[in-house]
Amino acid sequence: MSILVTGGAGYIGSHTCLELLRKGYDVVVVDNLSNSSKESLERVKKLANKDLTFYEFNVEDKEKLTEVFEKENIESVIHFAGLKAVGESVQKPLAYYYNNLVSTLVLCEVMSKFQVKKLVFSSSATVYGNPHTVPIKEDFPLSVTNPYGRTKLMQEEMLRDLVVADSEWKIILLRYFNPIGADESGMIGEDPLGIPNNLVPYITQVAVGKLKELQVFGDDYDTPDGSGVRDYIHVTDLAIGHVKSIEKLEQIEGVKTYNLGTGKGYSVLEMVTAFSEVCKKTIPYVVKARRPGDIATCYADPKLAKEELGFTAVRELKKMCEDAYRWQCNYPNGYRD
Repeated sequence: MSILVTGGAGYIGSHTCLELLRKGYDVVVVDNLSNSSKESLERVKKLANKDLTFYEFNVEDKEKLTEVFEKENIESVIHFAGLKAVGESVQKPLAYYYNNLVSTLVLCEVMSKFQVKKLVFSSSATVYGNPHTVPIKEDFPLSVTNPYGRTKLMQEEMLRDLVVADSEWKIILLRYFNPIGADESGMIGEDPLGIPNNLVPYITQVAVGKLKELQVFGDDYDTPDGSGVRDYIHVTDLAIGHVKSIEKLEQIEGVKTYNLGTGKGYSVLEMVTAFSEVCKKTIPYVVKARRPGDIATCYADPKLAKEELGFTAVRELKKMCEDAYRWQCNYPNGYRD
């Protein structure tokens, strides 16, 4: 029996595939490589010393996805595939609605056809919108401030409706906060196309000289230093959280929701300082206007995941920075090196 991982060649997906293989699972990946590289999976296989099966197409392609379920003995699914940049979603909302919603609809239709009804869904802390208080618990009111977050919330609601209609489904919604870092081997990591949308790959590219300076979007938030505060979690910890979720699927009924974070918030300027210490050089930055859809402060209450999944993020901020910097130094051009 295999785990199907959609979007498995991407940043979080590749690290999750690695942890699944290390735990002895058979893995099947579907990815259209629109924002990822097949090379990541080749390196995953080397690191795990185990093979996986890869199909290159968009999950929206129902015919091809059906063929995968016909060929492979799929037991459960981890669904990463989707567009994920907050800023881009504000500029291209229709692309986000179409890609993210249709892919999930098609996936669930095909899963239903083959009686595969166990799913771990990649959601996001963006579904909490601008929280009134922190840390954020799973039962907080849900709202969104950007199209990306709205697609995640809509997908969550679709999946909840699915369980109401068919109680055989077992679904875990993982709302993660800000994954950073890389596998400690330095062989796989975050490899954005073009100018990074996320903070840490932007910092690491400045650190290795690919970019001139970091752009800090807003220094007038209601935070200690005026820059946005986020909960940063090591991508390997996050990947392990997905493995624990696959194990948990056997024990649940209906839908369960878990935050995957550390419970600690760090500001953008604190992250700049932390990286400067790790790479032993100054990270130049310039302050820009706030980005539409961004909020001031967002960090998790991770207690429920600890209690029910047995999951705790153990890698500290220094380790996150060291691993991210090692990956960028080893492969300044990512998987194109």
